Amino acid sequence: MALISKATIQEVNNRLDAISVIGDYISLEKKGGRWWGRCPFHAGGQEKTPSFKVDPDIKMYHCFGCGKGGSVISFIMEMEKITYPEAIKNLAHKIGIEIIYEDGGTQEEQYNSQKEELFELYRRTTLTFQHFLREKPEGQNALNYIRTRGFSEEMIERFKLGFSSPDRDFLHRFLISKGYSDSFLEKSGLFSSRYKNLPLFTGRLMFPIADRQGKIIAFGGRAMPGVLQSDGREPPKYINSPETEIYKKGQNLYALDLALPQIRREKTVYLAEGYMDVIALHQAEITNAVAPLGTAFTEEQAALLHRWAEKIVLVFDTDEAGEKAAYKAILNCRKNGLSCMISAIRQGLKNEIPQEETRKFKDPADILQKFGPQILKKVINCTINDFEYLISRSRLQYKEQGSGINHAAEFMFPYLDALDTEVERDDGIALVADAFRIERSAVQDDYHRWKTEGHSRQVQERPKQTDVQALPVKSNVELSMLTAVAVNMVLYPEFRTALEIKEIDDPAAKELFVAMEECFSHEESDIDSLLARIKNEQLKSFIATRGASAEFNAGSARRIMEDGIKKIKIKRLRKRVVEIGAEMRDSERTGAQINLDELLEEKKFIDSQIRKLEGR
Repeated sequence: MALISKATIQEVNNRLDAISVIGDYISLEKKGGRWWGRCPFHAGGQEKTPSFKVDPDIKMYHCFGCGKGGSVISFIMEMEKITYPEAIKNLAHKIGIEIIYEDGGTQEEQYNSQKEELFELYRRTTLTFQHFLREKPEGQNALNYIRTRGFSEEMIERFKLGFSSPDRDFLHRFLISKGYSDSFLEKSGLFSSRYKNLPLFTGRLMFPIADRQGKIIAFGGRAMPGVLQSDGREPPKYINSPETEIYKKGQNLYALDLALPQIRREKTVYLAEGYMDVIALHQAEITNAVAPLGTAFTEEQAALLHRWAEKIVLVFDTDEAGEKAAYKAILNCRKNGLSCMISAIRQGLKNEIPQEETRKFKDPADILQKFGPQILKKVINCTINDFEYLISRSRLQYKEQGSGINHAAEFMFPYLDALDTEVERDDGIALVADAFRIERSAVQDDYHRWKTEGHSRQVQERPKQTDVQALPVKSNVELSMLTAVAVNMVLYPEFRTALEIKEIDDPAAKELFVAMEECFSHEESDIDSLLARIKNEQLKSFIATRGASAEFNAGSARRIMEDGIKKIKIKRLRKRVVEIGAEMRDSERTGAQINLDELLEEKKFIDSQIRKLEGR
């Protein structure tokens, strides 16, 4: 793919408004010329005293609580968990800047054009499905069904629910009339791979699936209750879109676009099994709820959620299939560093209805229909941790099957294996031993035997990080001066004519000098390009932290630079004075021939230069 042009990147940096961009994610308040908010990167954005500062002049942020800092673009990258080019594209679209590519962008433009055509196709199809649900007689039964399930008009609109025409010829005929070609529709994912005119979805309640930006990229379709196929058999309950150029199941979850704001705030995700369960949870004000897309919850989806969340609450059916899905989901969560809780639906319902009645209600959609959103919210928030849940399941299986207690303990081994660290694993072994009243050493021996027999998950060894400079970074005149210039790169042309890199002693300052020179030669003036050229992580943190402070604003940066240049020149001159004195003493001691008059003249000149620099 073509590279985004430097001119486009520079224009994005020049035109973006730091307060507007960051203000879309957190609330900012102006105090003393700076903008402050609650850090979204630690304490779940719930810290009592705002420690997150934004400087709109140099377009940088810094949190005094957790130490994170950087540019507006790096903020977007961190919040959205996207790459630098993706962040540039997002901001360019937001600001209204046309993206130009280095090689003219023909390949990239063509690729993007095809994607945009698909986005537009799915947007138009979604509107058509919505029209059928709301306005057409064919959709009346589907609309009544949704309402009887307890879904509000707000939810119907928020999730863009629709109905696909039962007429098998309608959709193809309609889209052809709108100018779409047969060849394009064949690749759209809306039609059968065998019969190009036959739509995948006919006579179904439609659930549009959006990407993180809210663009529709696929559909899920539910068969209407009581409606049979032409051969008299029941149709599949759900049909889902195949993968296309814009839709990859592992990279998406249902309602992720609607759930992300609350996920970021709470660092928690509620994971349900299906579309209707997610809508029910949102109606119960649990707006950080998502669902897999017609398949089991995968490791790839767990890794995706770990970008924004620290904990997942599983809201799965209480039947056997739901319990199996929960078991796999727990392992996938733990393998990807997510803590896990399980919503104890039946336990929560015991406080509302007789215990014998709880088995009738196994999922959020059923509970919403019967009891309404407030009860659903109370029930879902009755949770247990994943370890307790698995121990309970293991005990139940041990009793039902009459197998040995060792088999019950072995049920926990995949869970222990999925834990992140040996410390957690050792604690887990101790808890398993306590739960089943077994000697800890016995559980440990059985677990290690289980691993050696090849049951353990295949853990790919993480690639070793390349050697990265980790020199200690301490504040000094040289580094402060260079940081002031780094966050005000307009000063760099003047700075580089005043000092040479050989005049800098501090290793971190030298690295920063080299990075700035490379940016200058490549005509890059944004802070992200500069930070990308620095290997020392401590130095990056120093620049982000100190660069966002008031002392390095545009008004004081020149003064810091000029004072630094003076001090370095004075230091260099004084060093030469010391060298002259040493040469003269060595000559007296060894009898070496030197031009004493020239050395005295040089010292006299240097003394005058020092006085001039010091303003004496």
